[in-house]
Amino acid sequence: MKVLLLNQCFHPDHVATAQHLTDLALELVKCGHEVTVVASSRGYDDPSIRYPVRETWQGINIRRIWTPGLGKKAKWRRLIDFAMFWGNAKRILFFLPRQDVTVCLTSPPLISTLGTAVAKLKGGAVVPWVMDLNPDEAVAAGWLKAGGIVERALTFIQSWSFRQASRIIALDRFMAERLKAKGVREDVIHTDAPWSHDQAVCYDPAAREAFRAEHGLTGKFIVMYSGNHSPCHPLDGVLAAADELKSEPRLHFLFVGGGSEFKKVQAFAKERALKNITCLPYQPMEKLSGSLSSADLHLVVMGEPFVGIVHPCKIYNILTLGIPFLFIGPDQSHGADLARRLNDPLHARTARNGDTREIVAQIRSAIQLGPRPVNVAAQALGAEFSQSLLCPRLVRIIEQAGARA
Repeated sequence: MKVLLLNQCFHPDHVATAQHLTDLALELVKCGHEVTVVASSRGYDDPSIRYPVRETWQGINIRRIWTPGLGKKAKWRRLIDFAMFWGNAKRILFFLPRQDVTVCLTSPPLISTLGTAVAKLKGGAVVPWVMDLNPDEAVAAGWLKAGGIVERALTFIQSWSFRQASRIIALDRFMAERLKAKGVREDVIHTDAPWSHDQAVCYDPAAREAFRAEHGLTGKFIVMYSGNHSPCHPLDGVLAAADELKSEPRLHFLFVGGGSEFKKVQAFAKERALKNITCLPYQPMEKLSGSLSSADLHLVVMGEPFVGIVHPCKIYNILTLGIPFLFIGPDQSHGADLARRLNDPLHARTARNGDTREIVAQIRSAIQLGPRPVNVAAQALGAEFSQSLLCPRLVRIIEQAGARA
């Protein structure tokens, strides 16, 4: 079966969607399918990084798209990059042979519409893998006016592409409900979370100490936010807590990753001369165990308007490691659901966005308890979201869609 994977990011990029799409591509090849990937030739977080325009890697045919790489400093820069990706992707897709299944992720926004249009012309099934929902996300972030002509037009395009889909992959029950509210039939929606990288990430005491020593954090109680820093995951309360707790000698905040809000974290630390904040870029997969294991308390943040629009996928690696976490977000959300399932307030802590007092109280409580032993119950819950379980299941969904087409 010929399978096309369409997304802005792919190996060797380190952003989460690139990692998950790479896992899926390798699993498809393992199952004997012919896989083509169309992605950007520039790094997602650092557009100065360039990848080969064409290459074959691990049996996967990769075609990469040129974009100007203007970055994320302004919306107009993003818009031009997205438009160039769309235009150049269209040229590549029209000249590719017919694909049995096209799996579309959601970066850049509405790229599934292009995949759907090409599949309508050439034939084959389309399976959108909804990592985030747009224009819903743009409305929630205040970038688009709800009910405005642009939002209505984009919603019409999105709804058209979803109606053509053989299956749609939603990441949690909240996203599935949003899709149903848009008119997507319930029997078309398959709900599965993006898996943990449990085949590559595990709790590693030696790598933990090595990572801490490398960054001068030996002996510290580390509170870590690792992953994409975006408006969907508001960090204002966390930064206010870091400022309030700056006199706590044992405590250190470690922000790892990238995204549009990453420089805001750096600017906040510099403006207030906070010595208890360190910012590091995305870590390569081979260093991820050491990086994530170095934390004593992980942070998972979800903005209330973004429930069902984006998904807190970082939580699965945290569960696999068995390290305590503080979920900051609304009570009705996937992160809060998982915290309730663990039913251990010393391991799965919760606070509301903007409630700096409660965030500070939870962190102080965690410091007093000190580093906790690996939580076996959390690891057992994390096993439900393992790559070895969920990735083959997604392959079966794709195979079924291709067989029906």
